Amino acid sequence: MQTFRKYFLPGFIFQSLIIGGGYGTGREIVEFFLKFGPVHGLWNMLITTIIWSVVLALCFELCRIGKNYNYQLFIKDLLGKFWIAYEVLYIFGMILVLSVMGSASGDIINQMIELDHFFGVCIMMFLVSFMVFKGSVFIEKIFSYWSIVLYCGFGILFILAISNFSIEIIDAFQNQDKNTSLWKGGVKYAAYNIGLAPAIFFCTKHFKSKNEAVFSGILAGVIGILPAFFMYISMLSFNSDILQSTFPVNIVLDALGYDYLKFFFQIILFGTFIETGASLIHGLNQRVFDSFSNVSNNHRITFSLIALVISIFLSEKIGLIKLISNGYGMITWGYWLVFVIPVLIIGSIKIFKK
Repeated sequence: MQTFRKYFLPGFIFQSLIIGGGYGTGREIVEFFLKFGPVHGLWNMLITTIIWSVVLALCFELCRIGKNYNYQLFIKDLLGKFWIAYEVLYIFGMILVLSVMGSASGDIINQMIELDHFFGVCIMMFLVSFMVFKGSVFIEKIFSYWSIVLYCGFGILFILAISNFSIEIIDAFQNQDKNTSLWKGGVKYAAYNIGLAPAIFFCTKHFKSKNEAVFSGILAGVIGILPAFFMYISMLSFNSDILQSTFPVNIVLDALGYDYLKFFFQIILFGTFIETGASLIHGLNQRVFDSFSNVSNNHRITFSLIALVISIFLSEKIGLIKLISNGYGMITWGYWLVFVIPVLIIGSIKIFKK
């Protein structure tokens, strides 16, 4: 059990943080990888994985040596008096991700049981608030179990797509546009997702040595990208159809023709939206809770609901595709400036000094 907590649990929690509405529906996979073409999309995906693994390895070791298990302590240690810049960016990023997640949650519930979009959003809000109320130990346990279910779902999708559309997938690799970027999508996607990683640093308290922290960080990057790779390959045979789709993975599921699989997959995705929302809000709650001893669980739930309501309002006004294509681009370079580059430079110096 200790081995799992040290080496695999941080990766599963990171994966739960990033999967959200855009990743889980396939929209982010299209926006940051597939639109560059089959071959170049894989190169972009590799770049994302490398950046995630390196940054997480450094972050986990910095958490261990500084005992900084919430994001404010970590960022203050990293940025000093400029920590407020990350605080603003984190809140903006959290609202953006919750907006995407809220939009996708309403759509999924509507497709599954034909309830109105509004009821799907309400169910998501209730479950996120409940997980935040239960705290870190409960969140770690649920994330562990649900990640196993998630990987089974994405693995089944990958195997069935390869079995049914192998010729189309192979043919897709022959149609690579050489003018597209090998790195731009990967760099942007990596920074956007890794920028919110301090929300999950509560799981780093299990590390006892540098090797444990570094290896866990490297593995977390791979664990985080694997479902995206499964989905990417599965969607290649439908390249022209999914570029403007709000819910690209549904095109693959509909083409496979297994209604029970689609229903099972939608349950998995809805669960991942709950995980992402709980990760982000719990991270912020941990920061508040550690700063003020009189914060109760009622305050946690109230804060969760306020953040969710604001985010859902934005998702309804803007729409899923615009949120992903425009919002992510705006915030990505901010994460590079106030988080990724400082971790790579300042963080490395701190570790080597130790």
